[in-house]
Amino acid sequence: MRIRTVALADLSPAERAAIVRRSAVPDTATRVAAAEIVEAVRVGGDAALRGFDVRFGGVPAAAPLTVDPSDLAAAERAVAPDVLDALDTAAANIRLVHASQRPTDVTIEPSPGVTVVRRWTPLRRVGLYVPGGLAAYPSSLLMAAIPAQVAGVGSIVVISPPGPDGRLDATVMAAAHRLGLDEVHATGGAQAIGALAYGTETIAPVDKIVGPGGTWVTAAKLAVYGVVGVDLPAGPSEAAIVVDATADPEVAAADLLCQAEHGPDSTVVLVTADPDVAEAVVEAVSRQLQDLKRADIVAAALADHGMVVVATDHRDALAFVDAWAPEHLTIHSADPDADARLVPSAGSVFLGHWTPESAGDYATGANHILPTGGLAAAYGPLATEDFGSWRQLQHLTREGLQGLAPTIRTLAQAEGLTAHAACVDMRLAPR
Repeated sequence: MRIRTVALADLSPAERAAIVRRSAVPDTATRVAAAEIVEAVRVGGDAALRGFDVRFGGVPAAAPLTVDPSDLAAAERAVAPDVLDALDTAAANIRLVHASQRPTDVTIEPSPGVTVVRRWTPLRRVGLYVPGGLAAYPSSLLMAAIPAQVAGVGSIVVISPPGPDGRLDATVMAAAHRLGLDEVHATGGAQAIGALAYGTETIAPVDKIVGPGGTWVTAAKLAVYGVVGVDLPAGPSEAAIVVDATADPEVAAADLLCQAEHGPDSTVVLVTADPDVAEAVVEAVSRQLQDLKRADIVAAALADHGMVVVATDHRDALAFVDAWAPEHLTIHSADPDADARLVPSAGSVFLGHWTPESAGDYATGANHILPTGGLAAAYGPLATEDFGSWRQLQHLTREGLQGLAPTIRTLAQAEGLTAHAACVDMRLAPR
């Protein structure tokens, strides 16, 4: 197993900055190509959409685009009871966590007779992109759909790439049926994002698109941003693991491997001020790797995107992680809660020995749709408030307007906008 090791003490400020600098935005060529696919779907509708599914996904041309609700019900009956129980447990926790996030309207009276209201309104229709094709991610469906339901979204449409047989994974369909979602379409990639944004003969357009996806989905989201809302561009999965002398190297190694198995482009970084601990973790990774089903994928991720960062001290380790702004952060230290307070730029944080990243992926109720590529410095996890928007309302009485009139006139005149002052004077003039 190969993994790069970097000592921060040996780096110049520019070299250190270069290590943390990355982006979730796809390259220009991919963005241009994705935009062309989106435009073709805008113009060509269902025919263009299915044509790209056949071309890129190997989907049979005759495969139905829309999943019949009866097929969703049949899939639920075919899924093993223990899997359904696990979906129910995860769903209950997700619903409980996200119910606490529903925003509350706020009314303020900044001066007598002046009322300003901030009112939150659920979105009318959202599109949920659930990765699929050769793999299945029912957990991602739960993570996107349940906050939308909690928010009170009026209409929810699910989009997911089918397998080579043209059908969606049975567990994904079962999860949709379990949640009462009856509009599900078997399509994926950039073309599916175009369909959600512009609509086709079969798929009505949405107000916002959310959900994880690969490079082409991210590029397509950027292409339609402004036509519809999107959650955020998200790149390959990534994680930072912070360890000190109190950490169990075997557990820390398991956490690194857990994140690396997402794909060969996954990024995992071990950060510590203790070279001996770093060596012990790397040795444990080498041993544990041999027993993994996706060992080849994990080894590729570690070799191409893995890194061991040796800091000058523990505080320097935390400062590096904060600058790197990881999607996932696991802290194995003497005081993980205190350390987490020094790393505000992280998407989802896992504290201590008993908190594996996989718990957040599936079962705690925290959302696993997270910012990548350093965007955790500016964005947080997908949440209930992402499925609504704020309205700003103002109401003034005559007395309220009289009190603000001098301020309005003065600023309007300072900006040369005389009509702004006139609309105040018109109201206050004797009649």
